[in-house]
Amino acid sequence: MPMKYPVTPDGRYFVVRGRLWRTSNPDLGEAERDLLVKQLMTARRDIALARRSHDGDAEKQARGRVDAAKIALGERGPVWWTDGAPDHNRKMAVNSPYADWYSALQKPDPAA
Repeated sequence: MPMKYPVTPDGRYFVVRGRLWRTSNPDLGEAERDLLVKQLMTARRDIALARRSHDGDAEKQARGRVDAAKIALGERGPVWWTDGAPDHNRKMAVNSPYADWYSALQKPDPAA
């Protein structure tokens, strides 16, 4: 499935409203990724159900499952790359090493 948000050249982040968000670990197998995404989506639905029923304990448990799935996907927790580069997750792209790349995306294409 193609990403609708720009992805950094190294594939570590995608950008939403100027903020970097860590991508999933590309080394996960398709079956493992599918299972984790299903668990994530189920937990997110459970948060909504718990909120509608005003069940704080159920919401807390569901949020824990969301966090666990995101960690397993590599979107949170320890970084999935091995070159020692720091994590810039949730940072503004303009305040990161990706600033020049992001600025170039914002400029209109003169050929258009």
